[in-house]
Formats: sequence, C-alpha cells, structure tokens
Amino acid sequence: MNQNAFQCATTFLALALWIFTACRTAPSPAKQSASTARPPNIVLIFCDDLAYADIGPFGSKTPTPHLDRLAHEGRRFTDFYVPQAVCSASRAALMTGCYPNRVGIQGALSPRAKIGLNPTEITIAELLKGRGYATAIYGKWHLGDAPQFLPTRQGFDEWFGLPYSNDMWPHHPTSRTNYPPLPLYDNERVVQLMPDQTQLTTWYTEHAVKFIERNHAQPFFLYLAHNMPHVPLHVSDKFKGKSGRGLYSDVIMEIDWSVGQVLDTLKRQGLDENTLVIFTSDNGPWLLYGDHAGNAGTLREGKGTSWDGGVREPTLMRWPGKIPANTMCNEMAWTMDLLPTFANFAGTNAPIDRVIDGRDISSLMFGAPGAKSPHEAFFIYWGQELQAVRSGNWKLHLPHNYTKPNPAGGGGRPGKYSTERTDLALFDLSNDVGETKNVAAQNPDVVARLQQFAEQCRADLGDSRTKLKGNGVREPGRVAGAK
Repeated sequence: MNQNAFQCATTFLALALWIFTACRTAPSPAKQSASTARPPNIVLIFCDDLAYADIGPFGSKTPTPHLDRLAHEGRRFTDFYVPQAVCSASRAALMTGCYPNRVGIQGALSPRAKIGLNPTEITIAELLKGRGYATAIYGKWHLGDAPQFLPTRQGFDEWFGLPYSNDMWPHHPTSRTNYPPLPLYDNERVVQLMPDQTQLTTWYTEHAVKFIERNHAQPFFLYLAHNMPHVPLHVSDKFKGKSGRGLYSDVIMEIDWSVGQVLDTLKRQGLDENTLVIFTSDNGPWLLYGDHAGNAGTLREGKGTSWDGGVREPTLMRWPGKIPANTMCNEMAWTMDLLPTFANFAGTNAPIDRVIDGRDISSLMFGAPGAKSPHEAFFIYWGQELQAVRSGNWKLHLPHNYTKPNPAGGGGRPGKYSTERTDLALFDLSNDVGETKNVAAQNPDVVARLQQFAEQCRADLGDSRTKLKGNGVREPGRVAGAK
C-alpha cells in the first residue's frame, strides 16, 4: 500500500471510529428534547372575596362563558382550600407555600402596616425567577405596603395595582380608621391617588395581555390578582347592567371577560399547549354586604369564618395535553400546594432550608389513576386561633366563636354582625357539604384522631385559645423601629 492510500485508510478509520463513539455517547433526540424543553408558562388568576357558587362551572346563573370554557378544557377542583378566610393571611400562604401563621401574617394588613411578608421568605415569583421566568403581578398585593415589602422586592419584575384592599380608602362607609387616599402603583411609583375603580379590571387585563405578548418567547409567571368582587364593587361601562342580575353579577361578567382576554392572547401567541392557567380566589364572600356579596351555594357561612363557605374556593385548572379536559377532582388541596407544584414544573424544588407546608399536587392536576391528596390533615385558623381540622372527608370544628351577619347590609353598605358559637363538632363532608349535622357522638374514634392532629398542629404553629406558642413559627418582616 502506498503512502497516500495508507493515509486515506487511516483517515477513514479514524472518522468511522469518531462517528461510532459519538453515536454511542450522544443523548437520544428524546433526551435532548427533555433536557432542553422550555418549562411551562404559568398564569394564576386570583380573585378577591369570590364565592364558591359565583361562576358557571360551580352553579352560578350569571353568564361566564370563558370560565365555562376553562372548565370544559380543563379540570374543576371541588375541594380546594385556603388556610384562612381573609386577604393578607390567604395571600401569604399562596406566595410562600406555608401556613400564614408559620410566616407571621394574619388578618388583613392596613395601610402603613408595620409588618409585611418577610423578604427572607421565598415567594413563587422568586423561585420561578431563579429558573429564568419573567414575572409580573397585575392587581392587589396586600402583603405589606412599606417599600421593602412591595412585590418588586419579592421576585416580581413588574407590578401595576393596589397595595391593599380597594375598600381601604377615605370613602369606606363605616371605618373608624383614617385611611389615606388609595394609591395605584406602577412598579414602585405611585401613579394615581384615588384611581377610577371602574377601570381596575380592564387595566389589569390590558397589562396582562401586553405582558404575555412581550414575553411569549420565554417562560413567564403571570399573577393576575383582581380586586373584584371585593367591595366596593365597581364595573366598567362595557359591563354595567349587562347581566340583568345586579351589580355583583355585572362584576363577575367582567372578570369572566378578563379570563377570556387572557385565553385568547395565549392562543394567538401559540402558547396554549405550554401554559398552565389556574383560576381561584383568596376566600369566600363577605356576606355582611348582602347583595354586594357573592353566593357560597350549599356551603356554610363566608369570609371571616372557618366554615367551608369561607375557605373552600371555586378552582379551575387548564393545561391542554396535560390536564384532562372536562374532568373533576374531589381530593382536598390548598393554595399552599401551588408553590411546590410550580417548582416541579419549572424543573426545581421547593426550598429545603425551611418548612414548606404545601405539597406537589401535579398527580391530582393530571388525573393520575388513584391519585390522592398528599395531606393527611390540614388546619384552618382564624388569626392565631386553630378552629378546624380537615382529614379526608371529615372536618372537625374545635370550640370557637364566629361572626354572622344579623342582619346583612345592602347597596354597598355593611350590616351588623352577631357572635355565634360552635362547640366541638364533626361533619362528614361527603354526605353533608353544608356542615349541618354534627356526627361527633357517633364517631368518637374519628374525633380523637383529628384532635390528635390538632395537638400536633398547636405545638408547631401555636394556638391563642390554648395559649400555646408554636415552635415552628417564623417572624414577619418589620418596619425599622417597629415592635
């Protein structure tokens, strides 16, 4: 063999060996796709004081065609809860995946509050931002209005909205508090005082649409936190009087329109198949306001109570090709479960350096055969008082006082509260969703088991009724000099 032929043969053998080695060590196309796949976009639409039966998929007569579509194309969650039936506590749980008592937030924070969500807590936005997500909140924050507590300091790239509830303004009908003019923020700048509340739902929706359009080429987390239907009710001219069922229904129709705008934008941008959309609320209806409050249906009571009318929320989830269409999940889950679930979808984990109370519920979302709630029990507080425990279909109310409208108000003005009391009471929610028949006497073993869960919870999170301080409670953020 001459030298040229030898060199050609050597080169050919070397090339063949390289190709053989490359084929053995390169990832398969499927693995390459899995390792480089874009994580899903996440759209979380969160209402304020929305009642369980306020939307079509949960029995309302108010026309909600876009929410009906969301239910038809996705999954309806019948037993989806918040841990406290009030604004700030509920939102703290949502953002951190923790009981609000664990992170030191109870009740509804007032303007100029001296505390807020501790910046050391890790929010959904911070977790997803660390995975390359664009993040935005359009709407109500209500986790502290001091600069260090604003959403732009808690993982959100953008914010347009109100720092707290829309009734915390000088026009409040009964408040003894001297509320300041209501501020509308664009990021950290106040752009209006006393904004036209009839435009809030429209403004938030327009910002959400533009955010999706700007960020269609990268993963994004959109938190659309409507102020409505919290009182004072406001609706734009395009829906005023349209329902024929009163102002409250007009407001619900405008929220439904907003959902439709988001869904249509996702479709136009070709993002349907890779976007998870969740619709839910922070707590049930503020029944004190009568015809300006929602309808909890067969559930008992409303906002401010630990009955299911206060803490069980109408919830829809849609992700075409992942979440089975036109299905229902009856397993119990919480807003606290969203953080660890979103972490899973983003290819990361919930924080491991602290207690996180939520659990990954992707198996419930996807309708996996035999999927069950990851919670053996969960706990419902009012302020720092442990009031109820749910485990499976059982719900145990511990002895406590609660408020009830007597009578309710109307026309935008509140009524008066009376104080009611429940003694120890057990309800089988599979047969008694309205919590009307106390079956504690017939099920002493169930009562004992749920009371044991309650004792464990008190040791962890505390309980004002028994004067226990929990050993698992973390401090809220505090304004400098505040105690």
